[in-house]
Amino acid sequence: MSKTTILVCQGTGCLSGGAEKIFLFIEKYLKDKDIVLKKTGCHGFCQQGPLVVIEPEGVFYTKVQKEKDVKEIISSLKKKKPLQRLLYKDPITGELIPFYRDISFYNKQYRRILYYCGKIDPEDISDYIQVGGYKAAEKALTKMKPKEIILEVKRSGLRGLGGAGFPAGIKWELCSLMRGDTKYVVCNADEGDPGAFQDRSIMEGNPHLVIEGMIIAAKAVGAHKGYVYIRAEYPLAVKRLQIAIEQAKKEGFLGKRIFNTEFNFEIEIFQGAGAFVCGEETALIASVEGKRGMPRPRPPFPVQKGLWGKPTLINNVKTFANVPLIINNGADEFASVGTEKSKGTAVFSLTGKVSNCGLIEVPMGATLRHIIFEIGGGVSEGRAFKAVQTGGPSGGCIPAEMLDLPVDFDSLTKAGSIMGSGGMVVMDEDTCMIDVAKYFVDFTQRESCGQCIPCRIGMNQMFKIIDDITRGRGKKEDINTLVELGEAIKKSSLCGLGKTAPNPVLTTIRYFYDEYLAHIEKKHCPAGVCSLI
Repeated sequence: MSKTTILVCQGTGCLSGGAEKIFLFIEKYLKDKDIVLKKTGCHGFCQQGPLVVIEPEGVFYTKVQKEKDVKEIISSLKKKKPLQRLLYKDPITGELIPFYRDISFYNKQYRRILYYCGKIDPEDISDYIQVGGYKAAEKALTKMKPKEIILEVKRSGLRGLGGAGFPAGIKWELCSLMRGDTKYVVCNADEGDPGAFQDRSIMEGNPHLVIEGMIIAAKAVGAHKGYVYIRAEYPLAVKRLQIAIEQAKKEGFLGKRIFNTEFNFEIEIFQGAGAFVCGEETALIASVEGKRGMPRPRPPFPVQKGLWGKPTLINNVKTFANVPLIINNGADEFASVGTEKSKGTAVFSLTGKVSNCGLIEVPMGATLRHIIFEIGGGVSEGRAFKAVQTGGPSGGCIPAEMLDLPVDFDSLTKAGSIMGSGGMVVMDEDTCMIDVAKYFVDFTQRESCGQCIPCRIGMNQMFKIIDDITRGRGKKEDINTLVELGEAIKKSSLCGLGKTAPNPVLTTIRYFYDEYLAHIEKKHCPAGVCSLI
């Protein structure tokens, strides 16, 4: 950006704080025709919104809320001196930092798929094209054979980023080998975890990246129809995806004879009704088909028999968003980041009792300490760190003594947690871990589809036992009962919801056993949260 450009975040977080009004104020008072005013998607630092960034300098203004703020920002442009009172204040040093490149929340990250979120207008395809958008799709469709695309994805080591972590290239290859003229590509954007918003922010901030990834995947497996399954509670993401699809059609990137080839591909948006279980791929398929969203046994897997009985490739938003980067830059460059078994980056919604809440991207293998204390700025209000829960409501709670645990698929699984779809909730010394486990068990038992007995009855029973413990009615033998029940549910449930739902209880027992004893034997909640009888 050579011209002075004012970027106003129009992500959901900033919009909730009045960012649309801020944009209109700037539009009203900005008289200099040489200064460009632009809307963007989420910058990631949602806690500091509404955000205004001045490029090319990178001046970073936080919590811009009033007409007066806008007037002073415009005045500061003329003086070529940043307005001090709206600058970011470091939570540790108290220093005012004028440029976002100097803020640890940003410069300690490694932003790949989030790189252009906050830099381009998500409702203007020309912005995406100017930064190289659809070049990867053009390369894949005009210069590569399906097998070559799949080989590149396999070589990259990309794993599915919706939670399970299955190698993407192998799934693509399996789908490509299925016979039949009709195949489907589905983007799973049903992000239902409490506290998670990374898929939503990517779709709001750079929807064309996801669309481009789907086009490449469709070419690789031989599909001509795609769906984005997104929950209706994401109206802004739905709106921007629809705009992006229409713009891509006009440019010839979707529809008939894409890039003057024989390849045809269409994308349709399907809005889900908000059932958490529909994040599971077979339940998602049932929902698209107009049935109740309930998982079914596998095999057959969706790549064999998916939508309407046809081979179907299903990947998460973040998985598709990585594909154009792999095709453009090569598998080796992608695989140069991350760990031996978990390549690339991980995107997290960093929330809870942390100084810097927001959307972050780090290399696979980055430690919890790096994420929470270097990017997140440590625990808010100077309190002591107690635990972090990763992987959403089915994830585990990891204690302070494991802060140096690398964040990747295998390390989190060994610790009793999961990568999940990318939620990360930080807890401080005033958090009762039994109460946390109770909250998440309550959520998952309510969201169970009820189809299989272990999940339907088992999770309800777990909730009743842990509820008794938080009310002073627990018995010591309840701890062993919870462990036995949790392990049985994990082993015998039909889908991923039941197989992971006991994790919050099992990890809190594993790492915070003394808190259970305090509630049961002493009728005392160390954090002072539970009202024990």
